[in-house]
Amino acid sequence: MPPATPDETVPAPRFLAAGDTAVVVEFGTVVDRAINRRVTSLGRALRAAEMAGIVDLVPTFRSLMVHYDPTVVRRAEIEEKVNALLPDLSDEASGGRLWRVPTLYGGTYGPDLDEVAERTGMSPEKVVEIHSSGTYECYMMGFMPGLGYLGTLPDELSLPRRTEPRVRVPGGSVAIATNLTNIYTKESPGGWHLLGRTPIELFDLRRAEPILLNAGDSVQFYEIDEATYNEMRARADEGDPVISPQELTGSGDGA
Repeated sequence: MPPATPDETVPAPRFLAAGDTAVVVEFGTVVDRAINRRVTSLGRALRAAEMAGIVDLVPTFRSLMVHYDPTVVRRAEIEEKVNALLPDLSDEASGGRLWRVPTLYGGTYGPDLDEVAERTGMSPEKVVEIHSSGTYECYMMGFMPGLGYLGTLPDELSLPRRTEPRVRVPGGSVAIATNLTNIYTKESPGGWHLLGRTPIELFDLRRAEPILLNAGDSVQFYEIDEATYNEMRARADEGDPVISPQELTGSGDGA
């Protein structure tokens, strides 16, 4: 008999082996906000359960990888625990934090803003208005410390990645590609469209909590001018996180 779920229309997850020390709990095959919320909900539930032998939990867009010590716990026990938790999982926004991220749009800070505006048939001001009016959920962490994949971007701004990636993208760059937006935490190569830059540091080893953003958190961008950017940047250079989060206690679609 399949495990119970809160809604019979929601299929039970698949359990996929990932070597002999990890199991993947897959909730779907597409990038979907409700699916991702069940991933993060399971992660929170497993952490709260403090099950012996679980070493790490790694959420992705549509699955949760559970790393475990096979000398302490068996995969079958983990699957049994997950099945027991399924009825209480939620596909509503809860348990995360809301970060309001200051952003200086356009110019040398957002060199692709004008091109994005042209390709989408809007003015640069309208692109900024749309991008900064959304609330984006952090679906998963990316390829560098502190980088979160944030969605879902409004359809009006959905564009494929650049045909020619940049060799160097400055840290703090706020970018879009496909139906996602993100913040490059450190300088790196990249193929996303750069709309602006934030003065805050999402990853800073000098802080007690080096990484600000976590999967399950939400982000809102708001526009600032260059003087404000420089003032905040000076504080960030001294190790000040500059911004602080609000707890998300409600539910809804996060938009």
